Amino acid sequence: MPRRTGIGSQKQARLERLKQEVLRFVLANPGCSAQSIVAELANDRAMRNHGLTPRKIGFFIPRYLADRLTWWQDHIAGRRVYGDRKSTRLNSSHQ
Repeated sequence: MPRRTGIGSQKQARLERLKQEVLRFVLANPGCSAQSIVAELANDRAMRNHGLTPRKIGFFIPRYLADRLTWWQDHIAGRRVYGDRKSTRLNSSHQ
């Protein structure tokens, strides 16, 4: 059988749910890390079968949520943290 290409309705629905859940968590917890996003989604939001990792979240946010979320470097912990792009308080400490 040839490999199917394109976005099916289930794949699109999973992508939309993941976008909504990541956005909901980051807006409720500004300054959170990719690890805390994965922990919330995989354990508390029953998205265990999505294969989420902090690295995947790190690629996912700039690709799909760049218009709503931004990141900056937490120099104390040495990692990226994420927050609302529209928040002026968070943008002043960006990079």
